[in-house]
Amino acid sequence: MASSLKADLERDGFLHIRGFASKEECGGLKRRMESLIEAWDPTAMALPVFVTDEKDQEKAQGSSDYFLDSADRVHFFLEKGTQGEDGKLKPEVDKFRSLNKVGHGLHVADESFKKYSHSDKVLNLVSELGWKDPVLPQSMYIFKQPSIGGEVTSHQDSTFLHTTPRTTCLGLWLALDAATLENGCIWARPGSHKEPVRRIFMRNPEYFGGDKSKPQMIFEDGPAGDAVPACEWEGKMPGGWEPPSTGLSEKGFKAVECEVGDLIVIHGSVDHMSLPNTSGKTRDTYQLHLIEGPKEGITWSDKNWLQYPPGRTFPSIAKSSGEKRKADAIEK
Repeated sequence: MASSLKADLERDGFLHIRGFASKEECGGLKRRMESLIEAWDPTAMALPVFVTDEKDQEKAQGSSDYFLDSADRVHFFLEKGTQGEDGKLKPEVDKFRSLNKVGHGLHVADESFKKYSHSDKVLNLVSELGWKDPVLPQSMYIFKQPSIGGEVTSHQDSTFLHTTPRTTCLGLWLALDAATLENGCIWARPGSHKEPVRRIFMRNPEYFGGDKSKPQMIFEDGPAGDAVPACEWEGKMPGGWEPPSTGLSEKGFKAVECEVGDLIVIHGSVDHMSLPNTSGKTRDTYQLHLIEGPKEGITWSDKNWLQYPPGRTFPSIAKSSGEKRKADAIEK
């Protein structure tokens, strides 16, 4: 099984693993998120809207310390159209239906999400796929709200989570609800992970060098520079995406519909996206992003937007799972 999974990932750039987590475990994560939202006060401060469209992304994610400070915390990001002129949630919008996502440190700051993130099944899977020193930089709870959940434009995860001297990002996309063509399932382009990383979302050296008139975050060309083939839909919606989405199929994208508990494994260089949720159904997901750690000679780029505070390192999946097994043995 292990060799088959690894071979399939190397061939396509993504995997669809059915029944990775139980419905009970998924339900528990959903209930925990409901508790976090219940305790959240959306009137306490102005909140950023999370967007993926190229023309808005540098401005929206590149202008707020709240975004940068979310690396190891639980921060809340609004869906487009829910923010008032004061930057806070519109009074008429239900806070339980206002969020685009919660991130990016659920795997370190919340025990329920930490338990899943550092579980043996997660460690065993990534080990089967060939990761030797897996560490977790990021986690996200993505909502894709009924009727208003926006699209996620075409992208490669390694654009936002860059490692050197080679790309090692791997995404684990857990379906907490059924994800279908109706409510915004993932579309991925098989084999596209063999293409170079097209661009990098990075901290702007001008801003962090002292010029606060500049945006915090900018895009630069990927490591291959001019050698990267042009991709007209990078950071955008490919033409013909509207249902029945024949344009996506013509461009090589494949829809990956999921049941509750299914997992999509996503290579950091694979081209993927999702469509808006215009249905009345929820489409919650919990997503982990891991990389190879320093024991494998991998360095987390200092250009990345996500940086832990000085003295803190990304948690190791193997270490956390090993500590859990030792604790279980002591209890027995």
